[in-house]
Amino acid sequence: MTSEDEAKTKRRSRSSKIGRIKYNQQLLKRALREIDDIKLMQRTIVKGLEGMFHFEKPFIQKTVCADEIDEWILDLLYQAGEGGVLPKDLSLRLLKFKVNRHKVSRRIKRMNKRLRKEIGQSVAEKRGWHWALTSFCFRVWGEAEKELLEA
Repeated sequence: MTSEDEAKTKRRSRSSKIGRIKYNQQLLKRALREIDDIKLMQRTIVKGLEGMFHFEKPFIQKTVCADEIDEWILDLLYQAGEGGVLPKDLSLRLLKFKVNRHKVSRRIKRMNKRLRKEIGQSVAEKRGWHWALTSFCFRVWGEAEKELLEA
């Protein structure tokens, strides 16, 4: 074999051509793009079959609540009813957590974003200056309360 034949049979890998780190970054970006596509497809399926699904309070809480404060906020919004409650009133009820009204609104917006990303629904909505649970979440929390009363 001549040196030309050896050069033709020995090919450099993609990682050695562009560098190992850059190659790994490209692989990671490709994998993340595929994951995003799968999540989009999952959201589309969930949205299409929305009437057939029965969501429960623990699933919603696990999906949207980052900590205990978020759970308290959701419970206080449920107690407030259809009219809703002002963020400053929520912050007064959450004094032990030292959460001001701006943080309350920011937390609610984050919870909305998380649930919208999962199933395309919102947890709470603004009604004037007040925050109130959406009809979807109000129904889920109401069903959970009925189950507790029946047990």
